[in-house]
Amino acid sequence: MTQTLEQIKAAMAATNDLFNSEVFAKGNYDAFDQIYTENSNILPPGAPMISGRPAIKEFWASAIASLSAKSVVLSSVDVALAGDGIVEIGKAVLTLQPEGQDAMDVELKYVVHWREEDGLWKWHTDIWNMNA
Repeated sequence: MTQTLEQIKAAMAATNDLFNSEVFAKGNYDAFDQIYTENSNILPPGAPMISGRPAIKEFWASAIASLSAKSVVLSSVDVALAGDGIVEIGKAVLTLQPEGQDAMDVELKYVVHWREEDGLWKWHTDIWNMNA
């Protein structure tokens, strides 16, 4: 890695922001090409592991629609070097608004293993769950 940890953290924050600004706000699922590595995995709560960007795009399109999710704000709590990657522990606030109802916020926690791919820091393994 030729970048400093601070530079990597800034790149990670930009990637995390894309998740909200492109995917949630605009429904731009092609943005996942800049968010997830080609061979990434997600471990959604209560569901089997999902592998590969195309399947991950399908998962998120369905999840966002079924949850009536409007936005998500991701915040790093801890970021640590891990071999040739980075491990991030974070918290998220997911805003849901089913039709005809007031918006409500749901708090989550997550761990992401990041890898550099095509000059960008991307999510390689992503696991999360809701707080009680």
